[in-house]
Amino acid sequence: MMEDKDKILDEIFSNDPLGLLNVKPKASNVKTADERLSNSFEEINDFVAKNEREPAPNPSNISEYQLYSRLKSLREDEGKMIALEPQDTYGLLKVEKKEINSIDDIFNDDILGMFDDGEAQSLFEFKHTPREIARAEADFVARRKPCKNFKDYEEMFKSVQADLAIGKRKLVDFKIGTLRQGSYYVHNGVLFFLEKIDISRQEHYKEDGTRVREDGRTRCVFENGTESNMLKRSVEKILYANGNAVTVNSDDEVEEFMENFSNITEEDKEAGYIYVLSSKSTDPKIREINNLYKIGYSTTPVENRIKNAEREPTYLMASVGVEAEYKTYNMNTQKFEQLLHNFFGASCLNIDIFDEKGRRHMPQEWFIAPLQVIDQAIDLIISGEIVNYKFDIPNKQIIKKLV
Repeated sequence: MMEDKDKILDEIFSNDPLGLLNVKPKASNVKTADERLSNSFEEINDFVAKNEREPAPNPSNISEYQLYSRLKSLREDEGKMIALEPQDTYGLLKVEKKEINSIDDIFNDDILGMFDDGEAQSLFEFKHTPREIARAEADFVARRKPCKNFKDYEEMFKSVQADLAIGKRKLVDFKIGTLRQGSYYVHNGVLFFLEKIDISRQEHYKEDGTRVREDGRTRCVFENGTESNMLKRSVEKILYANGNAVTVNSDDEVEEFMENFSNITEEDKEAGYIYVLSSKSTDPKIREINNLYKIGYSTTPVENRIKNAEREPTYLMASVGVEAEYKTYNMNTQKFEQLLHNFFGASCLNIDIFDEKGRRHMPQEWFIAPLQVIDQAIDLIISGEIVNYKFDIPNKQIIKKLV
């Protein structure tokens, strides 16, 4: 029976005039792992032949970046390098491996420039963020480290947060040039204490007139238990972009002031002058502002201090008139000035002034408030009652705080 079946099948296959049963095995298009490896490396060879250089980590050219990553991966696999040696026309795989034995080795082997402080784009730079601010902000975060003596600051942070909650401290806009050691600031919602600033570079002008600002290392302690030694200018930049200053405790400020201000006798020494000035500027954008006054302090007679006003940006590059002058005794006159600036802070003039060389300045001591109101505020500071009042900007008057 089996022989009959075999005979029948033989007859069927032998009687196939059209060759319908003559089917050849179909060749597979699936490449082996070795073929894929060879082809991938050949693409790198083609790139080198065309460009006469190795592929680089170019973020603007995805194809080149892929070839770079592929070559980097091959160089880390000894087995693949041996397999590809016959194809290594340009010696791409003959790379001496660097031993990493120290932190310096890591920085010296920084192929991608991840630790570069220069102008090259880094992992921390964002296309839609101003480069200077982005770099400063990334550096501000990246350089933080655990604060070993954080327990010495914990109660201070709790106290400041409590003051903010009940209104004895406030968050105000940060202004360039107002960074002070011993003060508190907030960046991205995190409170930090600027403990010190070690100035290593004084402000000066280059021969071409370019202004070089004061700078130096800081010590910033954060409420999350970390600290940073960022440069002063970098701290200013990130606070100006996304931060706030924290005002001093209003009660402590007045108490300290009153201790120094009280009990003045003839034997006491003059400490300086608090002055109120009006501007004689002919600039229309300044002339049209009513009740605009500069509140400042001087350790010398005010007339001497303002004699070159028309050449100084702090006086709006114009002559000024002395509207009021107050002598201070046995005290920090600058503290008196700061009290007034804090009180009228929300009404501070926001304007750009350009000096004789075209450099831009932002005067910080001009306020929009009636003269009699400024005089009233000074009386309230002297009496110690200032903590119970605030400046009502819309109505240009001092009103009592709601309890």
